[in-house]
Amino acid sequence: MKKTYALVGTGGRAEFFYGALAADFKDSSKLIAFCDSNETRMGYANELLQTKYEHEAVAVYRAEQFESMIQSEQPDVVIVTTVDRTHHTYIIKALELGCDVITEKPMTVDEEKCRQIMDAIDRTGRNVRVTFNYRYAPHNTKIREIIKSGVLGEVYSVNFEWALDTQHGADYFRRWHRDKRNSGGLLVHKSTHHFDLVNFWLGTFPETVYAAGGLRFYGKENAEERGVTRFYQRAHGSGAAKSDPFAIQLAENPHLKAMYLDAEAEDGYQRDQSVFGDGISIEDTLGVLVTYKNKAILNYSLNAYLPWEGYLVSFNGSKGRMEVKVREQSYINSGGNKQEEGSIEEKSIVILPMFGAPYEIDVSETEGGHGGGDPELLRDLFGEPRDDEFHRAASHIDGAMSILTGIAGNHSLKTGEAVKIDSLIQWKKA
Repeated sequence: MKKTYALVGTGGRAEFFYGALAADFKDSSKLIAFCDSNETRMGYANELLQTKYEHEAVAVYRAEQFESMIQSEQPDVVIVTTVDRTHHTYIIKALELGCDVITEKPMTVDEEKCRQIMDAIDRTGRNVRVTFNYRYAPHNTKIREIIKSGVLGEVYSVNFEWALDTQHGADYFRRWHRDKRNSGGLLVHKSTHHFDLVNFWLGTFPETVYAAGGLRFYGKENAEERGVTRFYQRAHGSGAAKSDPFAIQLAENPHLKAMYLDAEAEDGYQRDQSVFGDGISIEDTLGVLVTYKNKAILNYSLNAYLPWEGYLVSFNGSKGRMEVKVREQSYINSGGNKQEEGSIEEKSIVILPMFGAPYEIDVSETEGGHGGGDPELLRDLFGEPRDDEFHRAASHIDGAMSILTGIAGNHSLKTGEAVKIDSLIQWKKA
């Protein structure tokens, strides 16, 4: 019998899931409904289902009809790909109405909403999966394997630098993510991937977090320093935006036009706001120091305006050091070039034994985004269950512990003090 799915939130990330259900897992799964606050956007999702994936249109429900959708359609699983600040609402309602949940990262944006989700899981006994596709990238799995093998001995410290370039990084400052109330800022929305990787690699959870940073490059307050002399709030219809390399032209991209520009009349959401405009409350320059329950420490940085996209990470252990470099293909979210998102342009993993010659570890990539990690995640979500010695499937506990690092970082940014994770939330971890 096919497992049935309903999806809430048909924006840029949704196609990753409904496209897979319609094309690759149609023999074992059935997509039955969309739910969104914007009917135009739902209509476009149904159009893609029919024209791109040769799938029949599914039932559509407005956001306020979410509970009615579940009662009428009775899906086995609800997929949540809405704006981050609303994740908890749909997760909790779905659990209480008897569904399991697959949620896009981050699971939510603050500790109170996280606590509500954890309480709902305990209360209902239902299952929540968080979609950390980076765990499944072959090179990231290999890092976990190497550390687990003991080649490095006990890992004492990690240096982790993540670079977003002026295409991908700037995109967070054009759209709803620019308001920290929506996204929790990059420490929650983006860094949840990276903090989860460290938890996954080291097999531990964070204990104390200290963060520093701010809005140093983007924003109206930095416009003059960047040489911006003609102000505009959004690119569409602006002459000033025509010569701005940071502007995105929705009308020139059929996919973006159909998904966002054509849908504006319903909710007023503007996907193409100026990265040097008003209303940006998130940071673009961040540094975080984390201590872990196994006594390891992490020195982490994130910058969202660099000429290079990817990450550098090094592990220092009692038997040696590991150095990793990964360069990724930059992209604009939901820009219509899904096959390129997160594809790997360059990677290297080098082991430096304490006594001995350095050597490189070869890792084969496969087809699909993030070096083949995206298809692996989708198979894990929608395919037949398989044994996984690395336990890459992320639970609600994993989802909570990754966002709590960023949430603690946000508190630290405000107070200038280190924050204990256990001061934010307590729950049953069994």
